[in-house]
Amino acid sequence: MNLLFIILGVVILVLGATWLVEGASSIAKRLGISALTIGLTVVAFGTSAPELSVNLISAIEGNSDIALGNILGSNIFNTFMILGLAALVKPIGVQHSTVKVEIPFFLLSALVLWVLSNEVFLDSAELNVISRSAGLVLLLLFCVFMYYNFLVGKEDPASASPEIETRKLWMSVLMVIWGLAFLVGGGKLIVLGAVNMATKLGVSQSIIGLTIVAAGTSLPELATSVVAAYRNKPDIAIGNVVGSNIFNILLILGLTAGINPIKLYSGANLDLALNIAAGILMLVFAVSGPGRKFDRREGVILVMVYMAYLAYQIIKA
Repeated sequence: MNLLFIILGVVILVLGATWLVEGASSIAKRLGISALTIGLTVVAFGTSAPELSVNLISAIEGNSDIALGNILGSNIFNTFMILGLAALVKPIGVQHSTVKVEIPFFLLSALVLWVLSNEVFLDSAELNVISRSAGLVLLLLFCVFMYYNFLVGKEDPASASPEIETRKLWMSVLMVIWGLAFLVGGGKLIVLGAVNMATKLGVSQSIIGLTIVAAGTSLPELATSVVAAYRNKPDIAIGNVVGSNIFNILLILGLTAGINPIKLYSGANLDLALNIAAGILMLVFAVSGPGRKFDRREGVILVMVYMAYLAYQIIKA
């Protein structure tokens, strides 16, 4: 029953995020807002809406293990499983700007998160906590990232300009309202199912957050990247993963910590380290070999790393 709650919650979250993005994009277009701005804000936010919904509800209800586990697990799943599967479908070429800016920015975000999370080692604090001030630092870095996106979008508007369908105003407003309602409802179902499942199985909430919840909330990214790779759109395939990872750390964890400081669960530093390793591996794979691309061999390596990590989490539980 608890697993059913989580599955149903994921379905509702995906529907809610889709309706919210489509409704808000239509309203923005009616108001004369450019497709570029919509792509950099509404659509980008929409892909991270499932993680955001789960984390905000977890923070409000005091389930910080699920909140942090969801983000770290999502980033690990995005990099190793989603990017790995996309590379297996078709080798993914990497743009120069992705190698020079986006991937290093993700790596920087992962390193900053590790520093902000380890106050015991670095500042002689009594407990490792992502504090409200740390959340503010993450949000400020997110603003820098969005400003960079805006500048890139101005240079190449097509890269950030989605196709937007203009609907009737009442329908767009209704889609936004129902989208928000579904995000809240789906998020509550996932958190409820995850907490109950952890209690029933006698495992920590972080394990459920790192595995089932993280994989569930990353389903939109999985579908987007694999289909993009199949259709020879490598920018979308890798940009979706890197952008989602940055959004998860800077925006979602920043907002979550702002609501309620996040205590690190036992073993969190291993997941934080794997999050950093994800950025390093992406950078190494992107610059090594001919043609700057993720080939099938590297896809196999990424998927095998995730399977080993998943096996470790199961044994640990």
